[in-house]
Amino acid sequence: MRPFSLTTRLTTFFSLSSAAVLLGLGALIAISMDQHFAYEDFAVLEEKANLVRKIAQDAAPGAMPMRLGTALQNHPGLVALIRTGQGTSLYATDGFAFQHALAAARALPAGKEEFTWRQDGAEYRGLRATVGGAGGELLIIVGLATEIHAHFMHGFLHSLVLYVLLSALVSGVFGWWAARSGLAPLRTMAARARAVTAQKLDERMPVDAVPREMADLAVTLNAMLARLQDDFRRLSEFSSDLAHELRTPLTNLLTQTHVVLAQPREAGKYREILASNEEELQRLSRMVSDMLYLAKMEHGITLPDAGVIAVQDEVSALFEFYEALAEDKAVALRLTGRGRIMGDRLMLRRALSNLLSNALRHTPPGGAIDVVVASNAKAVTIAVENDGKEIPAELIPSLFDRFFRGDKSRARPDSESSGLGLSITRAIMVAHGGDITAGSASGRTRFTLVFPAKDASQAG
Repeated sequence: MRPFSLTTRLTTFFSLSSAAVLLGLGALIAISMDQHFAYEDFAVLEEKANLVRKIAQDAAPGAMPMRLGTALQNHPGLVALIRTGQGTSLYATDGFAFQHALAAARALPAGKEEFTWRQDGAEYRGLRATVGGAGGELLIIVGLATEIHAHFMHGFLHSLVLYVLLSALVSGVFGWWAARSGLAPLRTMAARARAVTAQKLDERMPVDAVPREMADLAVTLNAMLARLQDDFRRLSEFSSDLAHELRTPLTNLLTQTHVVLAQPREAGKYREILASNEEELQRLSRMVSDMLYLAKMEHGITLPDAGVIAVQDEVSALFEFYEALAEDKAVALRLTGRGRIMGDRLMLRRALSNLLSNALRHTPPGGAIDVVVASNAKAVTIAVENDGKEIPAELIPSLFDRFFRGDKSRARPDSESSGLGLSITRAIMVAHGGDITAGSASGRTRFTLVFPAKDASQAG
């Protein structure tokens, strides 16, 4: 079953709330009116009881029935019974049976004189009283039918129900109108959301045109759209870069193969072409391997062989590996500091190797590469800093994107680079729960690996 719309729900809640409030108010009024009628009825009965007392005390026993009849007969709905202590009736309303009233009066607890009883489908309010006369104590019972009040209350309740139903209907209409008007900004946002497509990711929610309660939601959605737009842009660039990276070696392979097959050649020429093709194939193989490795890192692969690593030992081993290349380029390799982390040795070596090889490519002859290891209670940091051309500040956030190159001409500066090294390094740091940052200023470029405190503390 499809859930009800928000407009329907608000309309229903508004109608039910209005009906409940009106019913409660009506019930309170009905109870107050009934209590008011009871108060008036018992006041009248008290007055009549006092009148009977006065007549019983003043009138002669023989004249008492006539005077009582004269005094009580003109009040509609009033019934009265005066009996002696021996049960002799001195006065009783004609045609009215008092056995129910006497039963109710006898059941009254001590000190209570007011009571009610039902008789022949009608309700009566009664008052019991006594008075001393010449012939002894007299019992007085006066009662008043509540039929008039009941008829009024019946009509009142009937009108109340009709009024509540009508009010609920009117409230529902107003509630529907209020809900439709109140939710108009939400429909506007929905329309904007429907307009968002892969080709129109620049659509944004109208923050200033929606109520304050929805402004935060609009801001959050705009932030989400901005992230999606940025991710989509990166994905598009990645697809373009990937096609570019694959096209170059494939074009070289096809061109050389076509050339060599165009006419018969000597065996040495074939070997030369095959060797060249092997280099291109190795390049493609490295690129595919790097992409697979990066995909594994980004899909939450845990550290395969975690252990305590002395960072300075790994850096020294890499210095030995790159020593010959550094000497050829007249670049100095320097290590400062010590530190121990908890991590995967091969992954750490790959991350540092990516940074060192990247630094060697961009360090001019006579320059230096410094690796500074530092540790404190919160983290272990490894900074790889080299001389060279500064990286523009606007390119720093994109350095870790796949296949990113600052040179928009796409010229390949070095055939050994696949453009995935920094992306792999960042993925390795994420797998270690750490982070990598970059900065470039005053002719020096620095990449800093930060391992979190827990790893540092565990490593001792």
